[in-house]
Amino acid sequence: MTAFDSFPLGKPAFVTHILDRAAHLRSDDSKLMALEERRDARAYVVHRDSLVMKQEAEGPHALLTIEEALKFGANPGTIFLGLRDNAPLFGMGISAAAVESLLSRNDVKASELRGMVMQGLVPVEQLSAIAVAKSMVNWHQRHGYCANCGTRTAMREGGWKRECPNCKAEHFPRTDPVVIMLVTSGDKVLMGRQKQFPPGMYSCLAGFVEAAETIEDAVRREIFEESGIRCTDVNYYMTQPWPYPSSLMIGCTARATTDDIVVDRSELEDARWFDRAEATLMLKRQHPDGLAGPHPFAIAHHLLGRWVHGGEDGRA
Repeated sequence: MTAFDSFPLGKPAFVTHILDRAAHLRSDDSKLMALEERRDARAYVVHRDSLVMKQEAEGPHALLTIEEALKFGANPGTIFLGLRDNAPLFGMGISAAAVESLLSRNDVKASELRGMVMQGLVPVEQLSAIAVAKSMVNWHQRHGYCANCGTRTAMREGGWKRECPNCKAEHFPRTDPVVIMLVTSGDKVLMGRQKQFPPGMYSCLAGFVEAAETIEDAVRREIFEESGIRCTDVNYYMTQPWPYPSSLMIGCTARATTDDIVVDRSELEDARWFDRAEATLMLKRQHPDGLAGPHPFAIAHHLLGRWVHGGEDGRA
């Protein structure tokens, strides 16, 4: 099975094999400590966009025992992610200095998550839990001080809250909503490319939802700002958690009411209309000009794939 086969249509990364988050255990420190001490407790160790992976004969493994995680240099504070098959899972951070010390070792390394997933080296059934670990660890690393008074805050409730000892303010993880849109006009679809994309890759346009803005308004605004295209008939498809650092991708479709593209070069390198045949070849990586669509890892692939196999609005 290839990495492409791992994400069938409608099932991008991070959306399947959801954990039992067991939120009722977060406020019970004694139970959390007991869970951490269990023999079947495991942890994902996160550094920025990478996972600490144990190297074994059959390949890299991201799930570590708590003892292994600490031995490799992980920070001692654990974040309770939840239960899988009744076994407790935790997230742990690790410093840049500790990661640096791993570079000379053969039994462990820190590997960039997205690349590992695209190579099929991380089991799909672990990705949902890894997304939680990555989002939560990164949130703690970015929010160590009270936004109200500047005092160093402390982890509470299994890592799902930070509390200020000075002003008593409570701080909770946030998720940023992002709209990602498949825009069609008859039998053609709008896609763009950013300069950091791999050569020849085009994808759906996307952007953050702004304050006091509806999803529908965000879709119309982002499409117009990036491409100059006016849209209507905005419809919801599905969402994808996206731990970069902690977003929720809101997949939508929309119908264009204009055709002339005016690219915002500060956002996109290019934007084009593609017909269904061309888009099909791009998804299959068979386009004669070497153009490619998004990887099945991402919701954009599934928006485009549904349209390729379905009608004008993408519904098969």
